[in-house]
Amino acid sequence: MRDRLARLLATGFGAGLVPVAPGTAGSVVGLGYWWLLAQTAPVVYWSVFVAGLAVAVWSAGATARAMNQSDPSCVVIDECAAMPLTLAGAIGGWEVALGWVFFRLFDIWKPWPIRQSQRLPGGWGIVADDVLAAAYAWAWVVVLGSAARNFSN
Repeated sequence: MRDRLARLLATGFGAGLVPVAPGTAGSVVGLGYWWLLAQTAPVVYWSVFVAGLAVAVWSAGATARAMNQSDPSCVVIDECAAMPLTLAGAIGGWEVALGWVFFRLFDIWKPWPIRQSQRLPGGWGIVADDVLAAAYAWAWVVVLGSAARNFSN
C-alpha cells in the first residue's frame, strides 16, 4: 500500500506516465498545485510548500529505489512540488507563463549548481535540482516583473 501511494504521488497522479515530456506534464500539474496554494494565506502557502517538499523527497526516493533507478523519468513530483517557489508572488498571467517557461528552461539546462545538486542521495537529489531551478526562475520573474512594472509607470 505504501509503495503504491509513493508511486502515485511520485508520478504526479499519473502525469509522469505520459510518453513524451513527462517533466513538462509534471510542471503543468505543479501549476494547479500552485494555484490552489495561491488561494491561501501566506503562512499556509509556505507551510504546505515545505510539507510538499518533504513528501516529494520521500515519494521520489521510494519510487526510484523500487525501480532501481537514480531518477526515473516518470517521477515528476519534484516538478510539481517546486512550482510554488517559482511562482511565489507572481502577479498576472504573463508572470505565471514566464515563470513556467523559465522553470522548464533551468530544469532542462541545469546551470551551476543545479546539475551538481543531483548528486545528493535518494529523493534529495531528485528534488533539489528542481528547487534550485525554481529559485532561478523565481529570481528572473521578480527581476523582469519589477522592470516591467517600473517601465509602465
